[in-house]
Amino acid sequence: MYSPTMAGRTTSGFRPRIASIPLSILVALYLLFVTNHTYWSKAWSYMADQTLAVIVLGIGMAGLFSAACIAVSVKYLTKPIFIFLILASAAAAWFMDHLGIIVDTEMIRNAAETNTAEAGHLITPAFVLHMLIFGIVPALLVAIVRIEHRTFGRKVLHNLLAIAACLGLAGAAAYQYSYMYASLIRIHRDWFETLNPVTPIASAVKFAIGKGSEANIVVKPIGTDAKVLGAAVPARKPRLVVIVAGETARAENWSMSGYSRETTPELKKQDITYFPNATSCGTSTAVSIPCLFSVYTRSEYTHRKGIETENLVDVLRHAGVNVNWWDNNTGSYKVAARIEEISFPAMNDPAFCKDGECQDGMFLKEIDKWIGTITQDTVLVVHQIGSHGPSYYLRYPEEFRRFKPDCRSAEFADCTHEELVNAYDNTLLYTDHIISSIIDRLKAVQDRFDPALIYASDHGESLGEYGVYLHGAPYMIAPSQQTHVPFLLWFGDAEKKQMDMACIAKEAAGDISHDNIFHTVLGMMHVETTVRDKDLDLVTGCRTGANS
Repeated sequence: MYSPTMAGRTTSGFRPRIASIPLSILVALYLLFVTNHTYWSKAWSYMADQTLAVIVLGIGMAGLFSAACIAVSVKYLTKPIFIFLILASAAAAWFMDHLGIIVDTEMIRNAAETNTAEAGHLITPAFVLHMLIFGIVPALLVAIVRIEHRTFGRKVLHNLLAIAACLGLAGAAAYQYSYMYASLIRIHRDWFETLNPVTPIASAVKFAIGKGSEANIVVKPIGTDAKVLGAAVPARKPRLVVIVAGETARAENWSMSGYSRETTPELKKQDITYFPNATSCGTSTAVSIPCLFSVYTRSEYTHRKGIETENLVDVLRHAGVNVNWWDNNTGSYKVAARIEEISFPAMNDPAFCKDGECQDGMFLKEIDKWIGTITQDTVLVVHQIGSHGPSYYLRYPEEFRRFKPDCRSAEFADCTHEELVNAYDNTLLYTDHIISSIIDRLKAVQDRFDPALIYASDHGESLGEYGVYLHGAPYMIAPSQQTHVPFLLWFGDAEKKQMDMACIAKEAAGDISHDNIFHTVLGMMHVETTVRDKDLDLVTGCRTGANS
């Protein structure tokens, strides 16, 4: 029979004994006050003149966390659950506290759909040390202790009484300040989303449920009426449009957006149209890539809609256009599910690739070999690795280390802010070179093709502003650095003759977004279909020539 005096007694094997309720409370307090630095920092910031309200909040949250831990302290499951909570909380705390990341559903999706090379950059020595101290050590302590459980009936009774007491404490603590807390949560939505491990676990569950429901999705066709206007090949030259899907380039650091540094010297020499007021559909690749190729606007788009509806690639295919997808990132996220998708990392070209990742210069080599094989209207999608962090220094070759000293580590704490920005700006220099070099190759084949190019980054990047790094913040609270992206168009000579460039310049002066890409690419390829929205097509309305 259980006796309260047994708590704390040790065996000859040096395994301390502890009752399940005290252990539950200790774990709850550890989770709440040790792995929630970001949450409590925000609480102090938002209630700076209400110290008592913060203290009362801590008491109330301790009651809630204790009630939750007591509720799951079931015999044989207590240790696995507590160890999981400690490890998950420690990992989430690292990314929230050090990078300003919120572990929501889309962040879980990013983690689930990334590759090992990309994930490896986040597993730094500092992360491993953090996990050892705040995850593994406390988890081992839980594993070592011998938990004393009462008989089933008595355990249920005592647990219910303890839970009721904890909930009563929480209710009493919240009574006086409940209106303040509710108001702050409405105003500062980022605050509650940093509550660890509540948000990460709820997000993971939501992701798993959604993932499970995707198994039987039947993709809905769209644009089956699509056709290319005008004469057919070979009565005219084949049209060739290159879509450069950028990665992690933020407009704020593009010199064409007014940045003080010259990060786009080569593109400035090209006859391009730059759109300075472009915004992304999401703040992560897993959202933005399928969204920008979808028929849905950002306000309409959901992950499920994206995978259950055909996209731009499919509509082009319905029109008889040959579509190629070259990927130097983590894949097309099912955008290219119905066409051939070539993975550059899988090719492992030693001139460009190392440890499962390749630099974007490989695109130029492959274009040189591929471009002579085209005989029909073609769209080529090149999905960059671009400026993907945290290892920015791996994204550009030595000759593009123009801004020095540049951060040569995946651990931001090892570098100054200036070094971090230098490395990031070097990635933009290299992207500038890649895009400009593709344009040069398109110029060189205008005797055989009618070429054009469109570039847009999938999302931007935070470099420490507001204490936030990388990307993936919930869109409603994301800083402009993650949503304001570079966007440009280039037309070959034949297409330009049909364009009112003053009209294009007027479009460029306005606000545009990823919403425009689906319809603009159809316009660039002279594809007519009922799913093309002329109001979102940036080019067809400015075309003055025949077959517009």
